[in-house]
Amino acid sequence: MMFVQGASVLGSGNGTAAGMAPRAHLAMYKVCSEQGCYGSDILAGMEAAIADGVDILSISLGGRPQAFHEDIIAIGSFSAMKKGIFVSCSAGNSGPLPSTLSNEEPWVLTVGASTMDRQMKAIVKLGDGRSFVGESAYQPPSLDSLPLMFELDGSENITGKVVACELEGSQIEIGRSIKDSGGSGMIALGSEDSGYTTFAAAHVLPASYLNSPDAAAVRQYIQTSNKPTASIIFNGTSLGTTPAPVVAFFSSRGPSTASPGILKPDIIGPGVNIIAAWPFKVGPNRVDEHDMVFNTLSGTSMSTPHLSGIAAIIKSAHHDWSPAAIKSAIMTTAYVVYDGKKPILDEKLNPAGHFTIGAGHVNPSEVINPGLVYDTDVEQYILYLCGLGYTDSEVEIITHQKGACSKGTKLAEAELNYPSIATRASAGKLVVNRTVTNVGDAVSSYTVEIDMPKEVKATVSPTKLDFTKKKESKTFTVRLSWDASKTKNAEGSFKWVSSKHVVRSPIVIF
Repeated sequence: MMFVQGASVLGSGNGTAAGMAPRAHLAMYKVCSEQGCYGSDILAGMEAAIADGVDILSISLGGRPQAFHEDIIAIGSFSAMKKGIFVSCSAGNSGPLPSTLSNEEPWVLTVGASTMDRQMKAIVKLGDGRSFVGESAYQPPSLDSLPLMFELDGSENITGKVVACELEGSQIEIGRSIKDSGGSGMIALGSEDSGYTTFAAAHVLPASYLNSPDAAAVRQYIQTSNKPTASIIFNGTSLGTTPAPVVAFFSSRGPSTASPGILKPDIIGPGVNIIAAWPFKVGPNRVDEHDMVFNTLSGTSMSTPHLSGIAAIIKSAHHDWSPAAIKSAIMTTAYVVYDGKKPILDEKLNPAGHFTIGAGHVNPSEVINPGLVYDTDVEQYILYLCGLGYTDSEVEIITHQKGACSKGTKLAEAELNYPSIATRASAGKLVVNRTVTNVGDAVSSYTVEIDMPKEVKATVSPTKLDFTKKKESKTFTVRLSWDASKTKNAEGSFKWVSSKHVVRSPIVIF
């Protein structure tokens, strides 16, 4: 079934469900159980997919950062890449702290999570007249004003009251406990770290999830009011809400610990309140037939399959493109502003840096025809591993090739032909080469545009690339210099611009 009419979660978000690549064939491999996800099972599943000849591997799994030769997904994905299989992996849900990434290897697409412009509104109105817009997929009749209290040690009588909860565990299960104890409603209070991220869960009672600033206001109101009250007004699903996209607070951040000279994550995509297939009934009654099909889910495990589907679309249009070329098309066409000029924001509504968004937010309408791509072959990745200081035996674990580094040839991280650049501020300068391949019009010209802060001197030479045929490649040099005693962090980009294309690469000095 390619499309599902009337897809919703308890009636919220009603519409037609379709995957990113609705005509793709799916092969699924079970690698986890109730006991967890064992490395041997993950690797076996990846090897089975490779043997079956899949084109795309979507892996919504990850763990703590670790060396590539100790990372099962890094090992399995290298084998997939050698076979021409594109691998998309979740960045992890350990944000917003820095250096919390999973799946940092450069031969996979590392995907962070963003919000969409859809809200399932559940408005909390306090007794003092203030209102705050939260979210809930469960949209029952609005809840009239009732006494409002904190859930403390469980000994209080909560019958007929709205309970404000700090979330330590599943908000669904917390709501069920409140309902079973006689509570009439719940306000889920977002933590300080969660910022403006909100979740629209399939609750079992009238409820609303409030973002961190609004949650703080509710806490203060309860603490200072003699008789606090609250009502919850359910206002249905709204589209076109702003700002959007915003980076989800949980989306893991760079810099990479395994390879700091490679900018990660690579990209962000929709990963909050995704209407996803679900095998269990949800909601308060768990009896309605339509409740059995979908649920709202959040995480980089949701954003990753969005990007996997987009990669499948690219692969269907360009059968001969390598995984690196597909990744390049996704990254260099990404956007970093919305509404034409407003920067993508993080969970605190501050402009998001590239260690948060990578190259930016995926732009599906542009990925098929990026103009130029940064391609990379297996040999470059092997030299890159040698440049990281891995031994022959460690590289063999990853690549299954003996003596790869004993020849003495190495490639620095910054020299990998990647669609982005990252370097330590302490260096004071960087000179790197990049090679782009023309996949647009045979005869085309590109001119470079550089956008860097004034404290960084940046040049690209040559400043113009002229192509006369498809698949023609040209190499250019990027030179950066700065005062290492003064500049500790700087971000910018360079773009190759033609009459039809803008090919953007981010630069991060950290």
